Amino acid sequence: MREIEMSVQDKSVTVPGMSVEAEDEKGVSEAKELQKKLTWKFPNIGKEAPEQREEAYIYCEKYKNFLNAAKTERECVQEAVKMLESGGYRPFEPGKTYACGEKVYMVNRGKALIMTTFGRRPLEDGLRLNAAHIDSPRLDLKPNPMYEKSEVAYFKTHYYGGIRKYQWTATPLAMHGIAVRKDGEIVQFAIGEKEGEPVFCVTDLLPHLSAEQNERKLRDGIKGEELNIVIGSLPFPDAGEEVKESVKLLALSVLNEQFGITEKDFFRAEIEFVPAVRAADVGFDRSMIGAYGQDDRVCAYTAMTAEIDTAAPEYTTVTILADKEEIGSVGNTGLNSDFVLHYIQDLAEAFGVSCRRVLKNSLCLSSDVNAAYDPTFSSVYEERNSCFLNKGCVLTKYTGARGKSGSSDASAETMAKVIGIMEREGVYWQAGELGAVDAGGGGTVALYVAGMNVDVVDLGVPVLSMHSPFEITAKMDVYNTYKAFCAFYK
Repeated sequence: MREIEMSVQDKSVTVPGMSVEAEDEKGVSEAKELQKKLTWKFPNIGKEAPEQREEAYIYCEKYKNFLNAAKTERECVQEAVKMLESGGYRPFEPGKTYACGEKVYMVNRGKALIMTTFGRRPLEDGLRLNAAHIDSPRLDLKPNPMYEKSEVAYFKTHYYGGIRKYQWTATPLAMHGIAVRKDGEIVQFAIGEKEGEPVFCVTDLLPHLSAEQNERKLRDGIKGEELNIVIGSLPFPDAGEEVKESVKLLALSVLNEQFGITEKDFFRAEIEFVPAVRAADVGFDRSMIGAYGQDDRVCAYTAMTAEIDTAAPEYTTVTILADKEEIGSVGNTGLNSDFVLHYIQDLAEAFGVSCRRVLKNSLCLSSDVNAAYDPTFSSVYEERNSCFLNKGCVLTKYTGARGKSGSSDASAETMAKVIGIMEREGVYWQAGELGAVDAGGGGTVALYVAGMNVDVVDLGVPVLSMHSPFEITAKMDVYNTYKAFCAFYK
């Protein structure tokens, strides 16, 4: 026993075939190999595939142009239709059968869009569905919005979606929308986007007088009824004392002169105020994009461009750009309606197959963003299960709040299918949750797609400052999301 102990302690002593030192080195080497084989960390694309940088930067220039041109759901549809028709798409005709490679689209009420490339397999083998949303948080006008107080004219607003209200003060805003005039003519307008056009804003208190406001909780720092937009301060010329609210009258007269709108037309209008800022590169390395509305137009754009670039896919594709996700996918342009189901029923009827079988055999990506890990606010994240900038598109098995409330929770089989598709095509991907378990939460359209008996999982882009007037994404992630959709459609 004593001799054995001495030989183990004395590393100069040899044993048949190998020294103790060599055995130690072999053990360490085997442990490293085993660790490499059994454990996993998502790599940074910039380190592992720096050659992607140029491709990603080029791709994102067109994406930024899209963001600048499409700041509302209606504008998104209009821009998308231009791109689709340039890519050979034609309006969908119910009852008509289509050949492999043919491309069609359908617009739903000007605010939602479906596009399809017909595949090689029979339709009853299922579809490759991809659903993103094109509405974003904003300030909507109330039905009777215009008023004057203390000789300043204002618009009353009702915020849309989950915003942090204080972020929308003292920042330039642009007015986008449509109005249906009494004669039935639809007038579309955007004011505040072009050089030289006026912008608008919600005022906030100066720090010298904000002692009482400072005592409010952050969520109430600005209240909903304080989100009033300044639209004018001069009275109508030569109005005299008998004309009341002459500042409001001047502002209204400008609108009437430019667009033929009267105050009554506001009841027949949809008018949104959005940040009057253009998409811009962020950082010295220009590796990120800062812009309004990237939730979820970053997924809408990548899904649409991947759809356009798909030639003759194995499965027929159905790419959906939906409205109203930010307020629960409600209404007849949101995915909690049957407009997508009716489209698929039309496809099934035209090809003489069972719609139920088509849906059961389909696979869907619910293409929505996730919250990128922000080390400044690390306490609300669980780092091991967060997504990060520059590690690729993020696969989100479930969303929801607390006990997964409001989530569809993708199956292991669905996760395996999607991960397999991406890895075969060399797509950089990562997994993530929407923050720590009890920190909050949120939902996507996945549960509404799952409700049609379709396998579905969320896949999208990590975003910093989500739902703010200036959201941030990483170009490498945007590009790999496009690559993921290309692989999915292929």
